[in-house]
Amino acid sequence: MRLHLEEEIRRIKENLLMMASLTDRSLSQAIRALVGRDDQLAAQVEADDTQLDSLQVAIDEGVVMFIAKQRPVATDLRLVMVALKIAGDLERVGDQAVSIARAAIQLNREVPLEMPADMSRLATISVEMVREAIACFVEGTPERVPALVQRDKEADAINRKLFSELIARMEADPSIIRRAVHLLLVVRRLERVADHAKSIAEEVYYLGKAVDIRHAHPKPTLPRGDVSAETPPAG
Repeated sequence: MRLHLEEEIRRIKENLLMMASLTDRSLSQAIRALVGRDDQLAAQVEADDTQLDSLQVAIDEGVVMFIAKQRPVATDLRLVMVALKIAGDLERVGDQAVSIARAAIQLNREVPLEMPADMSRLATISVEMVREAIACFVEGTPERVPALVQRDKEADAINRKLFSELIARMEADPSIIRRAVHLLLVVRRLERVADHAKSIAEEVYYLGKAVDIRHAHPKPTLPRGDVSAETPPAG
């Protein structure tokens, strides 16, 4: 009985890792298509999205059948539910890659526009965050998650900086508006990739530690001597 259960878990994991590998490739290719003005590479990203969708469906169906047939214990149930959520985030990363590839094709029809220097940095952070999140899952290292989650703040800061920079460039030169808008969309897609990587990492932490850190906030620090928040009023 346990052997059959472990075989089904292994199959779900394998599909998830295949999905992660394909997502990583699609995202990297979309960025290369944008930088290298490569329509063929961009078209490949869009073509591969169908395979990503199929893998997500296979994982969804595998998890549903697993729960229905096996009645898993808490640990196994947590694993397959986390796999389900990670698959959803990977599929969304794939969607962002397709959007970047489509923007690349549109930009390739225009006169080249110099990209802001920080776009490359944002792309690197986004790709690295996805890879690190999956590595934490594969290697079972939830202790690495907090550092990864902090990188999302860096991605958010770069996103805001790039948005301001591109808006300023459009105001200074209206002739670039069409191209700059496409770049703005790419920036937003890259920032969303970082968000999905963060979400994957948080699920990995939950899997390893059984602690949900998605909405964790530090408790406010009271001024010394202020016990009003700790001591109920008399009477």
